[in-house]
Amino acid sequence: MSPAARQEKPILTLAENYRHGERIAAHCHNRAQLIHALSGVITVNSLQGSWVVPPGRGVWVPSAVEHDLKMAGAVRMRTLFIDQKARTDLPQDCQVIDISPLLRQLIISAMDIPADYPPGGRDERVMQLILDEIRVLPIMALHVPTPRDPQLAELCQALRDAPSEDWNLARAARLIGSSARTLTRAFQRETGLSFIQWLRRMRLLASLDSLAAGHPILDVALDLGYDSPSAFSAMFRRTLGVSPSAYFGKAQAYGTAQPD
Repeated sequence: MSPAARQEKPILTLAENYRHGERIAAHCHNRAQLIHALSGVITVNSLQGSWVVPPGRGVWVPSAVEHDLKMAGAVRMRTLFIDQKARTDLPQDCQVIDISPLLRQLIISAMDIPADYPPGGRDERVMQLILDEIRVLPIMALHVPTPRDPQLAELCQALRDAPSEDWNLARAARLIGSSARTLTRAFQRETGLSFIQWLRRMRLLASLDSLAAGHPILDVALDLGYDSPSAFSAMFRRTLGVSPSAYFGKAQAYGTAQPD
């Protein structure tokens, strides 16, 4: 099959496995990507922010968006490279999406479909159904936006570098020589989140990384500035609907439920 003919297919596939701590340097593609974690946690970083992909979720990366990847835990990554013009209403921005059981099975099936599959058969219908499913999946709040303002971006990096410290709005404002009121407005304008919302989300996404690496819940809670594991678990449950132990127990079962 010629490279030109291969490019005509709306979806190309790639199955790769990574060890904990592996990284993929900044790069971009001429196709959009749906990056799906069967196991482990993948962090996708771009100039616009960070997106964390726990097991059972996926991140949509539009074409031409430069990004790098960081792996936590034993990652089994399944990627679809999708022609952005295959559907007129495919997402235009990076976002974490919940992967339905149907889409998961479709992605697994797609890994065995050859790139030169013939038109009109089952293989083409699988690929077309994948495109249909992507358009209706719920978006998840697993994104930490990076402010464009250099001063706010520097503050956010300080928060990431020391998540366990006792951060509050007044302390953050002093750090950049601003008033709490001005910082509040700037954070909302630049990220769409309040300062406290941004801080909680950053800590949550950092916890997913640490938990996937096998760190005990107690250590993760203290490393992220929580007074106790119960306080951390309460925040985790409010956001993701289950406790950390239950979440990663389900994730482990999800990743090993059947061969792929």
